[in-house]
This record gives sequence, C-alpha cells and structure tokens, in this order.
Amino acid sequence: MRLILASASPRRRALLEAAGYEFEVIESGVDEAARPGEPAEALAARLAREKALRVAGLERLGTLVLGADTVVAVEGEILGKPADAQEARQMLRRLSGRTHQVFTGVCLARAPGRVVAEALEMTPVGFRELSDNDIENYIASDEPFDKAGGYGIQGLASSFVSRVEGSYSNVVGLPVERVVEMLRPFQESGHGAIG
Repeated sequence: MRLILASASPRRRALLEAAGYEFEVIESGVDEAARPGEPAEALAARLAREKALRVAGLERLGTLVLGADTVVAVEGEILGKPADAQEARQMLRRLSGRTHQVFTGVCLARAPGRVVAEALEMTPVGFRELSDNDIENYIASDEPFDKAGGYGIQGLASSFVSRVEGSYSNVVGLPVERVVEMLRPFQESGHGAIG
C-alpha cells in the first residue's frame, strides 16, 4: 500500500521514518490561516483533513494520504509561526511561566477523496520563566521561525520546558502513537505493507 505524507515538515518526516514507515512526501499547499473565531483544536483538525484530501484528490485510487497540522495555543490564543524576531519575542514572553496546549490534528484519507480515520491529540506543555537573555539567545539561533508557537521542543528550547503531560511526539509535530493505530488496519488487511 502506497503511503504519502501531505506535509513538508522535516520533523513529521523524521518521526514517521523513525516509526519504521516507508512513504513519499507531497506538500499540500493548503492555506493554514485560521478562520475568524476558530478555536485551536478546530483549526488543527480542519487543516489536517484539508491537507489529506487535497493530496488524495491528485493520487491514484487506493493511495493512503496522511495529513497533519499542529497548533499551539495559550489561554485560548493561537500562536502561529512567527513572521519576524519581534513576533517570536512576543510569543516566547507569552509562553514564559505558563502552561500552553499543543494540538495536532491527524487525518488519513484514501484516494481519491475518502476520509478513513481522524484523530486530535492535545498535549499540555509547561514553560519555566524565561529571562530576556533566554529569549534573545533563542531568537538569535533562528530556531523559532518555522515552528508553531515560535519554538521547537526537540531543539534548544528543550531547556525552557518544565513539564510535558502526554505525547512528546505530538509536541514535535506528529502523535506517533495515534498514527500507528490509524495505519495498523491497513498493514494487517493483506493489501501490502506500508511500513
């Protein structure tokens, strides 16, 4: 069974590879902007579905497409990918000393356009108090700029994290445990291995 990851995220790719799957990567090109008043969990679920269905619509019958989207929220406010250093600074100050939520929506679609499984994972993440020096050094590393919430837990920002409640891989960008559950029926159905 052919599997496609509908994401250009190097972190998602690495997590899926580490879980032992063989797959291709095709970026969906879906607009990731939130709709007015859209909650973080709804945004993550919607974008995962749109990404999976967009790519599945272009593929041959039966191909499996995995879409995912990660959204960071603190006190109900969505923190996207910072556009510049000032925005990264504001996000990191907002996260400092607080617990925020990381939502990842995952959608598995079968070409040409049928959703076969969906999941939403939420992981609370606590940050210690960050000093101005912590924030400025982190921004200087260029690490914040392609990541929801302006940080990557697997990189230099690991030292900011005081606790993670639940799936660590979800915070990186893909709840591997959920994805394995979603793909297992296709591995066991005799339609050919995908991992």
